[in-house]
Amino acid sequence: MSHITTHILDAALGRPAASVAVELWDGDSTLIAAGTTDADGRCSSLGPDSLPPGPYRLVFAVAPYFAATERASFYPQVTIDFTVSPGEAHYHVPLLLSPFAYSTYRGS
Repeated sequence: MSHITTHILDAALGRPAASVAVELWDGDSTLIAAGTTDADGRCSSLGPDSLPPGPYRLVFAVAPYFAATERASFYPQVTIDFTVSPGEAHYHVPLLLSPFAYSTYRGS
């Protein structure tokens, strides 16, 4: 499993957000990995199984997702910055999404 995983739920529709492109960047603005959410809204193979401590960024390309579901949205992309701490084996970063709002948290 990747050190970083994510899961997107479309809160407005009450279902997973499938086929959303996700990128993982490090603090030096280097692209580490890219993936796409599966039918369950999950992206579990996003990058290596271990990352050094430091700042990272997930970028979710949500505009194409909303266009595919024929809904207008305020956000063309969602960016989540977070820090990987020493000794932490796994980070799960869920995204709860709707056309005009989003939230996130550190999952398990």
